[in-house]
Amino acid sequence: MTIKKIMEKIGDAPYGVFRIIVGLLFTLHGAQKWGILGMGDGFPPAGFSSMFGVPVALAYAVYSIELVTGICILLGIFTRSAAFLGALVMIGALAKVHLPATFNPLAQGGGELPLLFLAAFLVLMMQGSRVWSLEKALMKSDVF
Repeated sequence: MTIKKIMEKIGDAPYGVFRIIVGLLFTLHGAQKWGILGMGDGFPPAGFSSMFGVPVALAYAVYSIELVTGICILLGIFTRSAAFLGALVMIGALAKVHLPATFNPLAQGGGELPLLFLAAFLVLMMQGSRVWSLEKALMKSDVF
């Protein structure tokens, strides 16, 4: 039996697991910055703002988008919209923080994690929630 035939039998379950893992990891990424859910002491938005030379309001927006986007993707609600916002944040992180340090994504501060999240968000924008989705359970379709 080929891998293609195995995947056809399994259906959307692997994609659902992928979406849930990406959502969980991005939720934890945002929670760590806020210092919630037992994820460390946090990093105040004002400190983020001064360290990277961005307005404090933008730092609050980034922190909030990371947390809310992760939760939405995890639950399968507004998946495409959430992935779009997550992709914008990752592009900003690469442009402002990681790539100015080095073009090598594997070097310290190089941006391997934002690149992986960006790739995942592009897949999520194209595919939507598909399976195990709160949005489909409530609205009967993948609306956003």
